[in-house]
Amino acid sequence: MSRFTFAQVKEETYKPRDAWWTVFLVDPLAGRLVVWTANRTNMTPNQLTLGAGVLGLASAVCFALPGWQVPASWAWLVLGGLLFHLSFVLDCMDGKIARLKGNGTVFGAWVDFVFDRIRFFGCLMALLVGQWAATGNVAYLVVAPVVVFFDLLRYLNAAQVAKTRKTMRRVLAEDSGDEAQIRAAAVGDDDPENEDSDTDAPARPAAGGGSLYARVRDVLLRHRVRPHLFSGIEFEMFVCVVAPVTVLVSFFTPLNSLIIPVAVLSCLALAFFEVVLVLRLWRETRRFEARRRETASSAPLAVGES
Repeated sequence: MSRFTFAQVKEETYKPRDAWWTVFLVDPLAGRLVVWTANRTNMTPNQLTLGAGVLGLASAVCFALPGWQVPASWAWLVLGGLLFHLSFVLDCMDGKIARLKGNGTVFGAWVDFVFDRIRFFGCLMALLVGQWAATGNVAYLVVAPVVVFFDLLRYLNAAQVAKTRKTMRRVLAEDSGDEAQIRAAAVGDDDPENEDSDTDAPARPAAGGGSLYARVRDVLLRHRVRPHLFSGIEFEMFVCVVAPVTVLVSFFTPLNSLIIPVAVLSCLALAFFEVVLVLRLWRETRRFEARRRETASSAPLAVGES
């Protein structure tokens, strides 16, 4: 059996840029678990995806259990948050195992995506509806569809931004007539939460540039953290991990929890960064159109044209 090392796992499976929650709170554990799993078991990515789903279900059960306000029952919310985080650790491991061993499948990627959405939706509804049942506060029922809306908006917008970027890359590559660029355009980074795409490359300041944004961005990128600081990952973790754990404030304040404030602030933060994505895409499309006009104006005239 192959002997994989932690350094090898980091080199071959870590993304060059990732969410800060993943970089600091998931990868240090997930990477070491991948080493153990890859060296000592024959677990497949799909099995890890299933395990993440089981932990997600257990998290939802903890969130939905009634009567959490009796002595010591606050622990169900804390346990639910912990289980949700661990389910995300397993979810990250399946992709790492697939990249490390080369045993991922197209269908497995679909299963992973669908399970992610089901897990978050189930835990979200269990948390908010469970809190409404426990407290009678209808604000939880009002917040639930708002959180679901922003989650759907994030995924719909991300898919459309990625599609638009890929189209721009393909068109520019075809205009250039360079086969290497055409091939690169077909496999380029479509993650809209990463740094500016190649269609916007001229606008990116040089490393170590003078602006505050450039300096902060460079520091983040050196640690593999993308400047898009509140992505779908942070949104899910704040709603299903940070929010339920705030029940611990009941030990120090008259408040029972900060679930609703954390959920609302998460929606606002996600909305802000989605607006940033749209503004960035607008800037990229303007540059794309300018480059197309330049290409058209510099193209040689056909024979007979004047």
